[in-house]
Amino acid sequence: MVLKDLSDEDRAKARAKALEARTRRASIKNEFATGNLTISQILELVPSDEAVGRLRVGELLEALPGVGTVRASTIMHKLGISESRRMRGLGRKQKNALTEYFSTDSKSNSRAR
Repeated sequence: MVLKDLSDEDRAKARAKALEARTRRASIKNEFATGNLTISQILELVPSDEAVGRLRVGELLEALPGVGTVRASTIMHKLGISESRRMRGLGRKQKNALTEYFSTDSKSNSRAR
């Protein structure tokens, strides 16, 4: 695959866009971890926010206190979500399963079962 030569200006724009996307994803993960954003609210952002759409589901789950790689994988397996899945790639059933899991989980005051 041949990559197009980028001018210094194009390269700078690409770096700025990438930085903005990483910052946005970090902000979303932080808001989710602190409880300021629910999974439903995040799912609503996906169609209009490219940075959120490109966020891996596992990364989002790992942002929660007490959820590491293993627990995130367990949750995703239980809900039928591939470990490489990004937020924009979730199907209707997977979105419903995530929403249901976290609404049920939050009622028991244990977000990371």
